[in-house]
Amino acid sequence: MTSHDSQTPLASEAPPAPPAPETAPDPASLAPGPASPAAVAQGLVDLLDLEQIDEAVFEGYSNPQPGGHVFGGQVMGQAISAMVRTVPAGRRIHSSYSYFLAPGAPDVPIRFAVEQLRDGGSFSARRVLATQETDDGAERTILSMTSSFQEAQDGLEHEERAPDAPDPEGLATTAQVLEGIDHPVAQYWATQRPIDIRHVTDPIYIRPDGSASATQMVWMRMIAPIDAPGGVHDAILAFASDYTPFEPILRRQGLSWVTPGLRVATIDHAIWWHRHVDLNEWLLYVQRSPSAAGGRGLTEGRMFDRSGALVATVIQEGMVRIKH
Repeated sequence: MTSHDSQTPLASEAPPAPPAPETAPDPASLAPGPASPAAVAQGLVDLLDLEQIDEAVFEGYSNPQPGGHVFGGQVMGQAISAMVRTVPAGRRIHSSYSYFLAPGAPDVPIRFAVEQLRDGGSFSARRVLATQETDDGAERTILSMTSSFQEAQDGLEHEERAPDAPDPEGLATTAQVLEGIDHPVAQYWATQRPIDIRHVTDPIYIRPDGSASATQMVWMRMIAPIDAPGGVHDAILAFASDYTPFEPILRRQGLSWVTPGLRVATIDHAIWWHRHVDLNEWLLYVQRSPSAAGGRGLTEGRMFDRSGALVATVIQEGMVRIKH
């Protein structure tokens, strides 16, 4: 299981695999008892439903995570949820760029202050700072995001099509992959993650990929159906996009998520929504890592819907270190 120290950026979520004994979190820090898939899915919707405390200021909370950190995808999803509530009706997000500036404290509310940069005839631009109060009463910024929104419009169209991939229904779920591992972290990720992720390429939760390939494909969708407006599905796409970008890097290096001393943290994360989708339906997330250098790794991702249409592009750079 990944870990980070207080000097690294906000850690991206580690996947479902039992950590080495010396890094195992206190089981008491995890959510009490397994919830049903429907309850887990609704929990994500509730997490994205922020409280408005001023005209363009919103506040949200964090779900407990193994290791006691705040999942970067959660903060991105909440930041988008805050911005959506400040743009003219009918405008949907089409791009976002996030910098993760500091680790988040899971027991402290996160405040999202939205700045209106521009409202034009078709586009709106927003910037949001996600902050938390520190022990000494100061405000610490944990994320900065700039996004653009657009009215639905007709125009020129072309797209890359999805590569061939087996249907998700025939692939193993995380619970099936981790079946028989009696560890609270493994059980948490097998049963309490709101996104159903099924690897086309063999998972590297516990064992490395011997092929040294820098590519992978996963299917993903909500763990149970939700009834939510389009803006919530846009935020959930951002949330889900942050689960697996480190995996092509680890595959290429012959590492797994339980490699001793592994530390990863998201530095920046960009998303382009080409088409808007329903996260109740399967998306194929095709990822490759073209570079790793200087303790950083880059991953490019493309998301396709079940018909093969390209719906989103994701690029992430993250810190990747092996502490000996």
